[in-house]
Amino acid sequence: MEEGQERQLIPEKIAVISVTDSSELTAKRLAAALGADTFRPEKGGLRALVENIFHSYDGLIFIMASGIVIRMIAPLISDKYHDPAVITVDDACRYAISTLSGHEGGANDLCWKVASFLGAEAVITTASDTNRSIVLGIGCRKDISEEAVRISIEEVLEEQSLTIEDIRCAVSAELKKNEEGLLRAMEKLGIPLIFQPLEKIRSSCFEDVTPSDAAIRHFNIPGVSEPCALLTAKNGRLIMKKKKIRGVTIALAKEDI
Repeated sequence: MEEGQERQLIPEKIAVISVTDSSELTAKRLAAALGADTFRPEKGGLRALVENIFHSYDGLIFIMASGIVIRMIAPLISDKYHDPAVITVDDACRYAISTLSGHEGGANDLCWKVASFLGAEAVITTASDTNRSIVLGIGCRKDISEEAVRISIEEVLEEQSLTIEDIRCAVSAELKKNEEGLLRAMEKLGIPLIFQPLEKIRSSCFEDVTPSDAAIRHFNIPGVSEPCALLTAKNGRLIMKKKKIRGVTIALAKEDI
């Protein structure tokens, strides 16, 4: 890619590299979700593989220890305008780490997408991202429109004297993973969207969550927007209790980090 050429938020041509049986299964799942290619080198062939594909893909996802990844890519790194986005996922799928080309290469956005799909924690260390301290919890009615979600978020942020740049991520319940209006709105706003498992929401016990009769009745969970925001925020506290608007429910939690 030439310097100054605009890059997509999420890399388009992606390769997923694995080295074990379990990581290969994860790689195939990710590849199906992202439209990516998968590679599993023969024993001793990882370095040659990485050298061969490093500059042929916009994004590389390694499912292995971060130390291995760093040793493999270190001799190949050029600069932030030409290097691909690199994500490292541990074999247990607990963490997705933005390893290289966080902004210019789109690694941070790809990291959020990978973490959301795997149910992992996204690890992003670029300063402009770690300084974002607001988590937006969101629920919505079925078949909500992109416009309703987008306008509702913009209105709430304006009321709270916040901007999109203050939002670290948005979070909803896993049952909303295929809600097209929600997904499109977050993509248009540029807000990373992750999902909490129902069981995790069900077992949460936050004193300041306002119970939702509908959520309790239909899914046996205390709610969506408030518990999701608090589960995701690091040492978080609600700075805005849930607000219902246009079929969208929004709560805001601030992290204390």
